[in-house]
Amino acid sequence: MKGSPSIAVTCGEPAGIGPEILAMLAQRQVDQRLPARVVLIGDRDLLTERAKRIGLAPTYADYDPVVFIPRGAIEVLHQPLAVPPLPGRPDPTNARSVLATLERACDGCMAGEFAAMVTAPVQKSTIEDAGIAFSGHTEFLAERSRTPHVMMMLVGGDAKTPLRVALATTHLPLKDVAAALTKESIQTTLEIVARELRDKFGLKTPRIAVCGLNPHAGESGHLGHEEIDVIAPAIAAIQAQGVDTTGPIPADAVFVPTIASRYDAIVAMYHDQGLPVLKAASFGHGINVTLGLPFIRTSVDHGTALDLALDPTLARTADPGSLFAAFDLAIALGPRSAAASAPTFL
Repeated sequence: MKGSPSIAVTCGEPAGIGPEILAMLAQRQVDQRLPARVVLIGDRDLLTERAKRIGLAPTYADYDPVVFIPRGAIEVLHQPLAVPPLPGRPDPTNARSVLATLERACDGCMAGEFAAMVTAPVQKSTIEDAGIAFSGHTEFLAERSRTPHVMMMLVGGDAKTPLRVALATTHLPLKDVAAALTKESIQTTLEIVARELRDKFGLKTPRIAVCGLNPHAGESGHLGHEEIDVIAPAIAAIQAQGVDTTGPIPADAVFVPTIASRYDAIVAMYHDQGLPVLKAASFGHGINVTLGLPFIRTSVDHGTALDLALDPTLARTADPGSLFAAFDLAIALGPRSAAASAPTFL
């Protein structure tokens, strides 16, 4: 596996389903030997214990960027927890440890140590309960990497008709969305989507559809003026740059499969305008991609599943499909340069 990319995978909320699905990923890597070096970032004791809890026993080895590891072992970059977690019961005491895994993965990607990072879900409310302002991975990684403009794009569907949904706003209360949308912010969003589709997804002339904010895309101003005053001017500006962009289109029309298939990506104005459709079509196998970062970050499309983590029997039934898909996409998109000095697996 010499020259294969090193992919950092963070554990997520330690009381959630993250440790179990990471164990499933580790077992898959041992069984299939995918072309990547897997580096799990989390508490090694936790990962070992929760793997055993669901009947798996992957061999975990301490991560060292310059030391060879035995064939069949999965590397763990140990980030200790403050207190032992109880499955299904998040503890704010561990919030700082959870964020430390994200910081380590982000810093490693920025330094070229890792070709990409993949994240298991975190419990935002628990981090907030610890007194730490946290609105999500997307915003946290943007601040850590000093990136001014990032956005969420979820990827689903199938290879023939992929569905890619990017968001003009992310984790905002619905009452704040209209005020957050400006011509400049939407234009920047469209520029990033077009650039990332070209540079990371290999689409030379991406086709982008843009949703309206209001029902029926404002009904010519009778149901709101955001389409006329904000969204359409942003679309005109990006069209003037030569980007194939259409809209604003009513959201209940653009997501009709025969219409959605005409586009390489759809830009929704807010979180719950676009993501319910994507998840209905792809839940369990959808992928969250953060656009605009100076590195590749993919993630699962689901939450911490505390109810599954609480019960060992249910935890065994957790579907790791979204994590597998996120990992595979990270391999496909991740630059090879970060792996140039990676050690050969023996």
